[in-house]
Amino acid sequence: MKNFRKGDGERSGLFTRRALVLGGAQAVLLTALAGRLYQLQVVETDRFATMAEENRINMRLLAPSRGQIFDRSGVPLAVNRNNFRAMATSDRGRGADLLVERLDQIFSLGETEKVRLLRELRRSRNAQPIVVRENLGWEEVARLEFNAPDLPGVFIDLGQSRDYPEGELMSHIVGYTGRVADEDLAGRDDPVLQLATMRFGKKGVERSLEDDLRGRAGAVQVEVNAVGRVVRELERTEGQPGANALLTIDLDIQRFAAEKMKEHQSGSVVVLDVITGDVIAMVSTPGFDPTTFARGITQGEWRDLLDNPERPLHNKAIAGVYPPGSTYKMVTALAALDAKVIDPWTRLACPGYLELGKIKFHCWLKGGHGSTNVSEAIAMSCDCFFYEAARRAGIDRVSDMAQRLGFGKVSELGLPGESAANQPTRVWKQEKIGKAWQHGDTFNLGIGQGYMTATPLQLAIMTARIANGGYEVQPNLLLAKATPREELVPPPPRTKPTAPSLRLNPQHLAIVRQGMSDVVNSSQGTANALRVKQPELTYAGKTGTAQVKRITEREREMGITQASLPWHLRHHALFVCYGPVDNPRYACAVIVEHGQAGGATAGPIGRDVLIETMKRDPSRRTDRFKKMASR
Repeated sequence: MKNFRKGDGERSGLFTRRALVLGGAQAVLLTALAGRLYQLQVVETDRFATMAEENRINMRLLAPSRGQIFDRSGVPLAVNRNNFRAMATSDRGRGADLLVERLDQIFSLGETEKVRLLRELRRSRNAQPIVVRENLGWEEVARLEFNAPDLPGVFIDLGQSRDYPEGELMSHIVGYTGRVADEDLAGRDDPVLQLATMRFGKKGVERSLEDDLRGRAGAVQVEVNAVGRVVRELERTEGQPGANALLTIDLDIQRFAAEKMKEHQSGSVVVLDVITGDVIAMVSTPGFDPTTFARGITQGEWRDLLDNPERPLHNKAIAGVYPPGSTYKMVTALAALDAKVIDPWTRLACPGYLELGKIKFHCWLKGGHGSTNVSEAIAMSCDCFFYEAARRAGIDRVSDMAQRLGFGKVSELGLPGESAANQPTRVWKQEKIGKAWQHGDTFNLGIGQGYMTATPLQLAIMTARIANGGYEVQPNLLLAKATPREELVPPPPRTKPTAPSLRLNPQHLAIVRQGMSDVVNSSQGTANALRVKQPELTYAGKTGTAQVKRITEREREMGITQASLPWHLRHHALFVCYGPVDNPRYACAVIVEHGQAGGATAGPIGRDVLIETMKRDPSRRTDRFKKMASR
């Protein structure tokens, strides 16, 4: 019994000690918990109240309204329109997979869109919304609202999308906008570009004037619930809309030129004001619908554009490169006259071809033109005259004159994608091909063939500089720009060039211009059929036919015609012109790809477009201009 009581007492003591230890530990823990609660609820009340407020309230940037684009008369070319769009937010991608799956059930997103949404949701910070889908129809809006309880963080927003009223007609000039890509951010630290709703200029004026058109971001303070859905808007600061832009393009002339090109598969027309450099029209056919890019182009649509052999995405006016052919002969003439290797009365023989070693360089007229001087050679487009004139002047002088007239370099137009084409030199051939320049190369260059290439814009610049008396006029697309709060007003008309002089001999220019006038207005001219009877509309021009493939002696003997060749092997047709003859104001360049003959194909287009431009005279026509301040 004693042993039992003794053991029972020891156990009771042990229990008591353990209970005391456990109780002490509990007391310590409770004290620590109470202390922590006191610290959180009393000492750090302000800190956690601020954090709670930050979780409840979000500050979000607002994309500014993009500036609008108009033609020189105030006709809208790029405007904004409202559209409903589905937006989504997440906390660094939490629950993004489930959310995207639910959205896929509603919108049938497709794998590409699902990948994009997942990527953007995971990159999103501070509950910044991303775009799920734009341009929602009423049925899609209703479906989204019906499923709202199962779509945390998804909401419908009223946004803006870009609209291009003239579609294909102005596609290469105005361009289009698209989602901001990583390469678009290079050199730009504007935070508004991080917004998923933001659109960035990708082509044309939309790209070249991006920083002006974009505007400045606004901000909105919103209250959100636990799942990130907006409860209410607390405060809003509107952004500053982008500047509106008034272009030099005359939409009526642009449309007229496009209509003239309709019957041809591919080509370009450029019209310049020879005094100011204003681009009055710049057509590249075929074009594309820029609205498809603004709403979001599909993979199928993109592939169709890329696979089209006529390259509708390619702005041929500034990026199409072609041998200038006989339109280059004015360059050769001015170079030879400037070098004093010929004078205005020098006559050179044309027996139908010239021989250089064992190679024959043919004139386009079998049997030749006989003896001609420089203005006659331009009028009749005698190849043999310009073979010899180029040989006498030499590659260096011809190349130098060409560069003074605008070849071999990008202009100051500012549109992305412009090509410098190629004005060959001795150095270029050695570095590019690894061979020395030959006399045969000079012969080919003298008639605008061989290694020589040019863009339609460069041909228009050359023609404008000859027409205006030798001033270094540069092409210009922007007539005026201003914020919506300012009045968008075109500059006053100009009647004299303000560009630097090219220091060309006036007598030499007069001889070349006489030759170009005779092309159209004399009985010997290659475009004699294109003359007009109205004295006030009299113009000068130059035909050109550029070889796509070399014609062999055997083909010449067989009498193979251009019409018998496949379309892609036929000659390009070119025509440059300016008018009025006595007081030049406008220059026009036309290239019809594989059009076979400049006088027959490109000539009528150039004539009609130039005459229409002279009749409308957009440089002095401001009566139709609409003030943009109220828009």
